[in-house]
Amino acid sequence: MTQPREPFNFAELLPLREQIAQMAPLEPYHARDGAALSFRRYAAPDSRTHLILIHGSSAHSAYLHPFARYLSERNVANVYAPDLRGHGASPQRRGDIDYIGQLEDDLADLIAHIKSASPDARFMVGGHSSGGGLALRFAGGPHGYLAQGFVLLAPYLGHDAPMVKRNAGGWAHADIPKIVAIAVLDGFGIKRFNGTQVLRFNLPEQYRNGYETLRYSYRLMRGMHPHSYKDSLRTTRAPLLILVPSEDEAFHAERFKAGVAPYKPDATISFVRGTSHLGVLMSEPAMAETARWIEGTMHDD
Repeated sequence: MTQPREPFNFAELLPLREQIAQMAPLEPYHARDGAALSFRRYAAPDSRTHLILIHGSSAHSAYLHPFARYLSERNVANVYAPDLRGHGASPQRRGDIDYIGQLEDDLADLIAHIKSASPDARFMVGGHSSGGGLALRFAGGPHGYLAQGFVLLAPYLGHDAPMVKRNAGGWAHADIPKIVAIAVLDGFGIKRFNGTQVLRFNLPEQYRNGYETLRYSYRLMRGMHPHSYKDSLRTTRAPLLILVPSEDEAFHAERFKAGVAPYKPDATISFVRGTSHLGVLMSEPAMAETARWIEGTMHDD
């Protein structure tokens, strides 16, 4: 039997297995509902900039290690990589949250946790893939004022965004009839079905370790991405960097400028040549470009 094609080149992340001992340990913080959530901290003692860096769909914080370490070791930013609610080693309910918008509240609570120890901290929020979509949702939402800049790495901006390939290149498979039906009910205030699983991810067996989250509920799927990426871009006032891998398997790289510029003309869109959707996180040119942009945007006194 022919093996199905891998949606991404997951082998690009295999070097992370050799870096496990170097990864920052998980630390706890408490969200407003009392839930204990976790993050990894990469300190940059000489920087007042604090970057919340969000993982993508199905994943957790560990694969952001090379990017986070690069920025922190060069004192570009203190980096915090959270395991989003519903994800990671031992979530309360894997693949689910309590309500649409809870992930944004959790990020605001993490910022408050950090600020309690660093009152003069200045914040940026960023993310990779669906984490980039969540960062944009945060930027355009009620908590957007908490950050002074946003960094989107190969961001997934929603199924209707013109740069997104069908099924995100084979990575995500949505149950459209269920989604449509639940959306209609949700619009009438009927939320009892919002915990129904509607999205699954194509992660090959050989790359699984038990920490992945292979299915999402309707409310988690909705909460990870902007309701309208256009509206989120329009309402984002802070500087915005979008880093686009030229060989991204999930997106049409050449469509990002036309898809973003009409709604946020001052966004910086940079292309990383010869890199893939996952490879961008292991790419030193991508890390260096991000560092230059952060340093140019967040001026330490």
